[in-house]
Amino acid sequence: MAYRYLGHSGLKISEITYGNWLTHGSQVENDIATQCVRAALDAGITTFDTADVYANGAAETVLGDALKGERRESLEIFTKVYFPVGPKGPNDTGLSRKHIREGIDASLRRLGTDYVDLYQAHRYDVETPLEETIAAFGDVVRQGKALYIGVSEWTADQLRAGQELARQNGFSIISNQPQYSALWRVIEDQVIPTSKELGISQIVWSPIAQGVLTGKYLPGQPLPDGSRATDDKGGDKMIERYLDDQTLTRVQQLKPIADDLGITMAQLAVAWVLANDNIAAALVGASRPEQIAENVKASEVTLDADVLAKIDDALGDSVERDAGKTGSPEARLV
Repeated sequence: MAYRYLGHSGLKISEITYGNWLTHGSQVENDIATQCVRAALDAGITTFDTADVYANGAAETVLGDALKGERRESLEIFTKVYFPVGPKGPNDTGLSRKHIREGIDASLRRLGTDYVDLYQAHRYDVETPLEETIAAFGDVVRQGKALYIGVSEWTADQLRAGQELARQNGFSIISNQPQYSALWRVIEDQVIPTSKELGISQIVWSPIAQGVLTGKYLPGQPLPDGSRATDDKGGDKMIERYLDDQTLTRVQQLKPIADDLGITMAQLAVAWVLANDNIAAALVGASRPEQIAENVKASEVTLDADVLAKIDDALGDSVERDAGKTGSPEARLV
C-alpha cells in the first residue's frame, strides 16, 4: 500500500481508502461488513470514510464497531455532514452552525471515537451563509473534534470562496470528495486546477463507475443477479447512466488493455484514477472481503502514457466531461 499527503497538510492517507456508502447498515449484514473492514486493515488500508447519512447513521455505528480494538493513532477516520438525518426535521440537514455542531457530536458517538481525522461538508449548502458554515467548522477543529476539514462535490468557485474564509478562520480546507472515474471526468477542467492552486486534494468516489468498469455488465445481456444495477435501495439509480449498450461496448474494449498488463479491469480503473497527481485516494467499498484484496493491488500499478492514451481511445465519446455536472445542489436537500 502506498500513502499520499492529503492536500497541503502533513496528513498521510492510504491511497486506497475504504468507504462504506451503500453497504454497511443497508446492503451488507454487519458480520460481513466487519469482515470487509478486517480485510481492509490486513491489506494495509488505514483510512476509512463514512457519513452520517449512510443508512441514517447505521453505517457509522457499524464502522465504529468494526474498528474497536485498533490503535486509534494508526487510523484515519473520515465522516461527513449535510444530508438529512434522524427524524429529518427542519434543522436536521444542511451546514448551519446548529446542524454541524449536533452532527459532529452524533457522529463521534456512533463511531466510538473522540475525534475524526477529517470532517467533510457532504455538499455545498446554498441556504446557509458560507461564513457561518466555515466558522462552525473552525469551532469543530478548535474543539479537537476534527483534525482537518474537507468538502465534497464543491465547484471550483465554491472551493475558492471556502478556502479564503477558512484561512481567515485559522484553518484550511485540505480535501474535496467528488465522483471521478475514467468514464466521469467532470472535475478535470475546473475543479482540479483550482484545487492544485489552493492546496486541496481529491478523495474520489466511484472510481470503477459503480462497477461498470469491472466489465461485468455486458451490452445486450441481462443485468447480473445481485449486482449494483439490480439493487432497489439506491444503487440502481446511481449506475443507470452507464448502462446503455454504447457505453458498455466501449468498456469491453478495456479488457485487452488490462489483460496485457496482467491485471483485472477493476484494478485498471482504480490505477487510472491514481495516475492523476491531484488524487490523494480512491474510495473503494466491498460487499465481500475478497473484493478488498483485489482492489488494493491497483496501488502497485503504474500506467504509462501509452496505456492512458489507449484507455482514452477505447472509451471515446462515452466519457462525461461537462464541468457543469459537478454534483453541487442548487437548493438544500431535505
